[in-house]
Amino acid sequence: MKGLPAIAVTGLGVITPAGDGTDATWEGVCGGKPTAAADPSLEGLPVEFSCRLPSGSEPVRGIPRRAAWRMSPVGKAAVAAGHDAVQDAGLDPASWESARVGVVIGCGVGDLASWRAQTLRLTDKGAASVSPLTMPMALPNMPAGEVALALGIHGPSLGTATACASGASALMTARWLLASGQCDIVLAGGAEMAVDPLSVAAFHRMGALSIRGDDISGASRPFAPGRDGFVISEGAAVLVLERTEDAAARGKDPRALLVGCGASTDAHHPTTPHPEGAGTEAALRQALADAGLVPSDIDHVNAHATSTPSGDASEAAMIGRVLPHGPSVTAPKGVLGHALGAAGAIEAALTVLTVERGLVPPTANLDGTVAEGGLNHVTGSARPQRVRAAVSNSFGFGGHNVVLAFTSDAPA
Repeated sequence: MKGLPAIAVTGLGVITPAGDGTDATWEGVCGGKPTAAADPSLEGLPVEFSCRLPSGSEPVRGIPRRAAWRMSPVGKAAVAAGHDAVQDAGLDPASWESARVGVVIGCGVGDLASWRAQTLRLTDKGAASVSPLTMPMALPNMPAGEVALALGIHGPSLGTATACASGASALMTARWLLASGQCDIVLAGGAEMAVDPLSVAAFHRMGALSIRGDDISGASRPFAPGRDGFVISEGAAVLVLERTEDAAARGKDPRALLVGCGASTDAHHPTTPHPEGAGTEAALRQALADAGLVPSDIDHVNAHATSTPSGDASEAAMIGRVLPHGPSVTAPKGVLGHALGAAGAIEAALTVLTVERGLVPPTANLDGTVAEGGLNHVTGSARPQRVRAAVSNSFGFGGHNVVLAFTSDAPA
């Protein structure tokens, strides 16, 4: 049964290790070259590599000069992506009704570096040495707050924190705000800049990270045999969402339509996905029902696939079970690594581009003949394909599952 109305995606802003900007990221992801590299900031740790934003491209656009000094890197990334998305949508913050504009930005960690640095100050030098900027820099809601501040937005400003599903949760929440009539425009997405010795040490202790230090470019290998964990990454993506009729009224063609959302919780284990993918299957089926689609309508799947043994196996089995007709499958984390709370938004933006441009990026480091699950994996090079309907999967610690469905046109 179809649920809420379709929502137009009218703007994109994407910043990733593959490129500073939507087109640069798209070119890098379609090129299929992994971005994992040795990371001097992690020297001496059991894992010394990550996927970082391109050297020298720290995002500064859209950030008021008077505010840059007090902003965290994750706040800056969110603002830059938001700035790009608004420009892409052809909107002018000086002329919109700011009380009818909302912001929802997912962030799983916040500014971990600030927490760590200020904890050391407290321990070594006492309370008087702790920066008064600690809380406004470190809290995970601040990317949403900084976007609202930078763009003068006075409508709802929310932060979603569902671990690695945070960015997808933000888009789902934004859709509710638009469908309810509370907002006319919502900037929604995710931001994360959590490549830090503490996060890397913690994820390594869990056994979640790849330790393929002798083959760094091959370390992030979704669905591939021999995968041993994810490569930590960073980035941001913001999508401008509007009701379809509002976009049409101002003469703006949508890049794609967000037509369905599904969410569930595994309630199985704090960090390990349900081995049979029961929760993820429920989220996918909800998204299809919400969109008024049936499984055979789906032409493409943008998989969560982080490159962990159990997670990829569970997801591959679930995709094959729910979508047995063999839609194309890609996993961008082979190129980008895992950007945690930003990943769902980045991959939603890539799904929008796949629908819009008729091109499916390849999964890096994957030989399709031996890939997990026998799915229709896109490998080697980008594949031209008409994609009328696609889903983007995002799953997170805590058992959070979110699936977003996009189409080129509204389902009948």
